Amino acid sequence: MSDKIAYLDCHSGISGDMFLSAMLDAGLALEALRNGLAALPVEGYQIKQEPFTDQGIRGTHVEVELTEKEQPARSFTDIAALLEGSALSPFVRDTAIAIFRTLGEAEAKVHGVTIEEIHFHEVGAVDAIVDITGAAIAIEELGITQLYASPLPFTRGHLRMAHGLMPVPAPATLEILRRVQAPWLPSPIEGELVTPTGAAILATLARFQMPAMTMEQIGYGFGKKRLIWPNCLRACIGHAYNSYNQGNSHQVVKQHTDHEHHHHHHPVQEIR
Repeated sequence: MSDKIAYLDCHSGISGDMFLSAMLDAGLALEALRNGLAALPVEGYQIKQEPFTDQGIRGTHVEVELTEKEQPARSFTDIAALLEGSALSPFVRDTAIAIFRTLGEAEAKVHGVTIEEIHFHEVGAVDAIVDITGAAIAIEELGITQLYASPLPFTRGHLRMAHGLMPVPAPATLEILRRVQAPWLPSPIEGELVTPTGAAILATLARFQMPAMTMEQIGYGFGKKRLIWPNCLRACIGHAYNSYNQGNSHQVVKQHTDHEHHHHHHPVQEIR
């Protein structure tokens, strides 16, 4: 049997919520996601999943709703310690830490400080911790060995963030994707379609190419914005076509602990 893989059609960008929505629509059980997240020592949120239709296309929309409005700003060190001290599986724990490290390194570069000095205002909120950890849980639960992604839509405009009014794509988003030489295509849309969290998931785990594959499950994960086309991330899950497992896959756990080289793309995990 060839490796199970997933191709992300990012025609309308990607966010953490859209990634989770697409995975749930493609077959991830909500209960499995909730059970996995229960291993996190984090409270003050709930996950809301609902069917969603946009311009005649049916899919899923997921939101992480905060039940406690006051949440602390957390440093990368705080988040890494929180994940290290959790009851998450080693794969999920190390994948989530690697994604947050991708975010932290980009934020540090943009602001001219060290990663230890970065406090995640937007991405440090509980919803981002849930989105990023949930992404790792989804990959493990669905048995995906490699993520692939399409080029990304390069939009324009401005967005109000913790540091003030910022150009779109956000500086951290551009830095994250610059580091992996991600391909961009011009888009007529104004506003943010690729978020820092979505960018970090791709930069850490995906190859920007279209694989030869068979498609067995397709998930449509919708964002809340209304655009001139269906605002969705499409996740196509299946098996690599005309390939076979030569036994030379490496677990992402090993790659993620090699912090100097974690931006290089490797198989996501080895299914045993």
